[in-house]
Amino acid sequence: MTETAGPPRPGAAGPDQPARPAQDRPAEAAEAAEPGQPPRPAQDRPAEAAEAAEPGRPAQDRPAGAAGAAGPGQPGRGVLLGNADFRMLWAGTTVAQFGTSVGQIAIPLLAVRALAATPLDMGVLTAAQTVGFLLVGLPAGAWVDRIARRRLMLSMDLARSALLLSIPITWWLGALTIPQLIGTAFLVGLAAVFFEVAYGSYLPSLVGREHLMEGNAKLQASQSVAVISGPSLGGTLAGLVGAANAVLTTAAGFLVSAAQLWRIRTPEVPPPKPARRNMRAEIGEGFRFVFGDRMLRAIACCTATNNLFQVIAVTLAVLFLTREIGLSPAATGLVLAVSGVGGALGALTARWISLRVGQARTIWLSMLCSRPFTLLLALAMPGWRVALFGIGWFAIGYGGTVYNVAQVTFRQHMCPDRLLGRMNASNRFLAWGTLPLGGLLGGVLGEWLGIRNALWVAAAGLVLSVLWLLFSPLRGLRDVPGPAPEAAR
Repeated sequence: MTETAGPPRPGAAGPDQPARPAQDRPAEAAEAAEPGQPPRPAQDRPAEAAEAAEPGRPAQDRPAGAAGAAGPGQPGRGVLLGNADFRMLWAGTTVAQFGTSVGQIAIPLLAVRALAATPLDMGVLTAAQTVGFLLVGLPAGAWVDRIARRRLMLSMDLARSALLLSIPITWWLGALTIPQLIGTAFLVGLAAVFFEVAYGSYLPSLVGREHLMEGNAKLQASQSVAVISGPSLGGTLAGLVGAANAVLTTAAGFLVSAAQLWRIRTPEVPPPKPARRNMRAEIGEGFRFVFGDRMLRAIACCTATNNLFQVIAVTLAVLFLTREIGLSPAATGLVLAVSGVGGALGALTARWISLRVGQARTIWLSMLCSRPFTLLLALAMPGWRVALFGIGWFAIGYGGTVYNVAQVTFRQHMCPDRLLGRMNASNRFLAWGTLPLGGLLGGVLGEWLGIRNALWVAAAGLVLSVLWLLFSPLRGLRDVPGPAPEAAR
């Protein structure tokens, strides 16, 4: 999942934050462009905000939607394709997302087919990947606002690669167990917390605020392509060389990402140093920024609810398709890849939709029109009716991606540069903090109600998640309002 629930991926996350009424914000706001991890994830690395020049005001105090940014509905002009450093970030991120998508089918298949995992085991495994956002999500935001973000991202990529290499090595030695798989997933998830928070705050400084929409759309499209091809390749590799060996692809993806980050030459402006550091006060400032605004709060709550129930579905998807429907690993990967097809189409059409119906409207319409299709998931049966699962999975990917592009851009223009890390972390603490709970709940419901009935629960929750947006001030807006003044926060 991405900030909100984009293409379904264990450990990515979904919908994120609300907006504020137009009358409360200056009209000159500009637009910028979220797992899971699944969420997402994500799932489901949305970029956060960038700096814009505003005469007579320190850079760290400028709201993220200040002058000089492209207006909310403006289409991108492909300028970033000429930016060598952005191309390196984009390429590294794409390879890492591709490897991650392979791992998100290979690791569950390894647990289910080679280690005889139960539904509860799968729930704990899914929860382990994302519980880090609950444990260190808020302090991670404060730390990221104090240090060089690119260096932190590079370190976290290297750490994740080394941890994932332990899975095939212990498998070759005949020592791999479910507890080790869960422990590795937990440590990789902790590294992902710091990477994602830093990543969400780094893109603006690399490309400038006026190119955020273009940058976000390109990164979201890459994620969607990875979600299309990753599961099918992961399933095929698992069938050909074994699921443990397929995890090598994920480890290699993080190494490539680290190498590309190392090659970036654009200097990173050091974060401003406050006269006095107080971790609790800094965390509280970011938390108040997000939850003091009715629209940002509604988006965060919608994302959290969506991610909770989407992860229940993600946790049970492999079990459902392999045990209830009887699909092979390769066929399972192909079915799950349709969410990536939906995500790719969503990334291609998100700006077009925003231009025609308005960016604020796109936030809630994308969820309202896509989530009812999730009711088809549990109707799937062997034979042609497996297509019902594919239709529901496709709708999750398409609607989640359109939602992510719209809501991430919205948030980027609401936040001062100095608060980016804390705003991002506060959002994800709530929106992604439900991911481990969803994983555990999915395992428990699968054991208690059966896999198919648990999917009905997941679908009902996904449909209801849009109510947060429908009963918020977002419904009265067409486009992104101006940035909120610091004083109001």
